[in-house]
Amino acid sequence: MTLRLHNTLTRSLEEFHPIRPGKVGLYVCGITVYDLCHMGHLRMMMAFDVVQRWLRASGHNVTYVRNITDIDDKIIKRALERGITIRALTDEMIAAMHQDLDAVGIQQPTHEPRATEYVPQMVGLIDTLKGKGLAYQAGNGDVNFSVRKLPGYGKLSGKSLDELRAGERVAVLDGKQDPLDFVMWKSAKPSEPDDAKYASAYGPGRPGWHIECSAMSAALLGEPFDIHGGGMDLIFPHHENEIAQSEGASGGIFARYWLHNGFLNVDNEKMSKSLGNFFTIRDVLAKFDGETLRFFMLRTHYRSPFNFSDAHLEDARTALRRLYTALEGVTPSDAPLDWSQPQAAAFRATMNEDFNTPVALAVLFELANELNRTRSPDTAALLRSLGGVLGVLQQVPSAYMQGGLDATAIEAAIAARNAAKAAKNYAEADSIRKELAAQGIELKDGPQGTTWVKA
Repeated sequence: MTLRLHNTLTRSLEEFHPIRPGKVGLYVCGITVYDLCHMGHLRMMMAFDVVQRWLRASGHNVTYVRNITDIDDKIIKRALERGITIRALTDEMIAAMHQDLDAVGIQQPTHEPRATEYVPQMVGLIDTLKGKGLAYQAGNGDVNFSVRKLPGYGKLSGKSLDELRAGERVAVLDGKQDPLDFVMWKSAKPSEPDDAKYASAYGPGRPGWHIECSAMSAALLGEPFDIHGGGMDLIFPHHENEIAQSEGASGGIFARYWLHNGFLNVDNEKMSKSLGNFFTIRDVLAKFDGETLRFFMLRTHYRSPFNFSDAHLEDARTALRRLYTALEGVTPSDAPLDWSQPQAAAFRATMNEDFNTPVALAVLFELANELNRTRSPDTAALLRSLGGVLGVLQQVPSAYMQGGLDATAIEAAIAARNAAKAAKNYAEADSIRKELAAQGIELKDGPQGTTWVKA
């Protein structure tokens, strides 16, 4: 059965056929690294970790690019607040991101380009667009894209220019010829630090957000490439503007398939600091191990709204333990994964239907029930192998059943506790300590920091 995926561009399920047979180019918009990753970030990372894992399991050679935005207004502001360089801040946050993602089993992409490494390519793309009459430099030094000069703008989001015009501001701000135009090069302001400024033919400044992804995807994957992904919130304006820039410059197709993951809610409400329901990945890892968190997220289809709650996490931990309980005491055979085996074929069929992980997990429970009856080494091998495709069930069952957090998760919990103490949220810090103690982890605070031992 051929993989079918939901293409946002056509709003329909389509059979997936890569441009080059057996090779897939996948680009996913990463995060802006001014703070720790939150659960919304993980929602996106998990969705496309599953996509790239399944493409590889299906025999494709995947070049997976997930970028990092490491120059941005928020980054500049945070670096100034902390009195450190932009590079020091972004290096710190990228290292923290990798630690958090490793704890949840998110595999590293093939390439993880930083925006600041591709400024010349971005300027070159702007040059091309300006040469085609699709960009102009405003009086304030910014270089903007002329939206109305590109036929077909709005095809990804389904927004017409008339709809966009109805919602535009009356005043044309920031030197734009039209309120719909968007910035590709931001002219440097006198108040900004030197490490926020890059040289260009348009004067010192820095790239706009949209131009970053257009330039990096073209540099690493070429044009067109197969799949472009990201959160549903990026459809407009970010991805719409990427298409405008890239197709305006090349005159051809930018990306063939567009995939978008659903929003994350907390107890049925949108996650928001103002609502007090905002969680970083580290906040959650302080109370739950990474595999439980991963398993929890796999239980929701990537395009569906994802509802986060402690109760659902507890339920996921119980369900995952059921699978490990079935594996405990049975040594898996060396039998290779046979996709013609009925449960394997069912697993493949559901994953080929737009990466339907909830139904794929149901296949794992079917195998676990069979394993409980038969104690068959071949069934155990199949259960582990299919679980491995989704990034679960790879621990020694007895180790998982002991319930301890792994070292990465423990360090993440300690970091979350330190952050809570720094914010004078002592109740949260104490809660993390108690949660670790309940799982057999004793913390010891000292002059050199916090260490831990298993009680």
